[in-house]
Amino acid sequence: MNNKYAIFSDIDGTLVSFETHVIPESAVQALTEAHQRGHRIYISTGRPLCFIINLKQIEHLIDGYITTNGAYCFVGKQEVNCCGISPEDVQTMLKFSDQMGFPCVLVGEKTIAVYHNTPEVNAVFYGELGVPGLDKAPSINALKGQRILQLTPFISPEQEEKMMPYLKHCTSGRWNPKFTDITDKDADKGKGLLKMAAFEKFDISHTFALGDGGNDIPIIRQAGIGIAMGNASDQTKAAADFVTRSVDDDGLAYALKHFGLIE
Repeated sequence: MNNKYAIFSDIDGTLVSFETHVIPESAVQALTEAHQRGHRIYISTGRPLCFIINLKQIEHLIDGYITTNGAYCFVGKQEVNCCGISPEDVQTMLKFSDQMGFPCVLVGEKTIAVYHNTPEVNAVFYGELGVPGLDKAPSINALKGQRILQLTPFISPEQEEKMMPYLKHCTSGRWNPKFTDITDKDADKGKGLLKMAAFEKFDISHTFALGDGGNDIPIIRQAGIGIAMGNASDQTKAAADFVTRSVDDDGLAYALKHFGLIE
């Protein structure tokens, strides 16, 4: 790729504003210019594919996707990686949900289901993230025969810390105070970056990753240049090579200009 970069951007809080629920025009213009200059544009998100409904402004620019925190990655119609959670760990989480009464979103290969659904699930996903319909999500019976790519339990960081040792083959990436995203230990955004680099045949040193949440830390550390947004968590900022402005203060455009990817 010579002096060209593969740019990986998180969605919520990085590319899309939590306040307006749209991509700032400065980011649209920056990514358009970057693409015109020969840089590749990739999405790196905790959202499963069916939840990616807020990128219409830049869909035509996107070269590939890391979704569900690296559990499912693809370029066009070509699958790059698909990594399911072990049935044992899924059952362990469902037992915790039974015992403690918290809801848990299960992401299958084709279907999203909610276990012990409560109004809070739809309130967060629709009210805060613009994802509708989880108030009518099916039960886990709809997932029969599908690999489970991600578990999203509505638990506190303290509960997460206590539960994770029992999920022996899993890793957790939190980007919202009300829930965390759990995937197989071989699936995180950093590992997704490595899979994508091998598939697309680009040098890791020429990768550029932006994020704001705990689930972005693996890709920020793995990328050639790791960028934390100004609105990022302290842990995410500590992992980054550079801290840009916030998503609502033209942070993505500022970062691309700072490193000379655009003018």
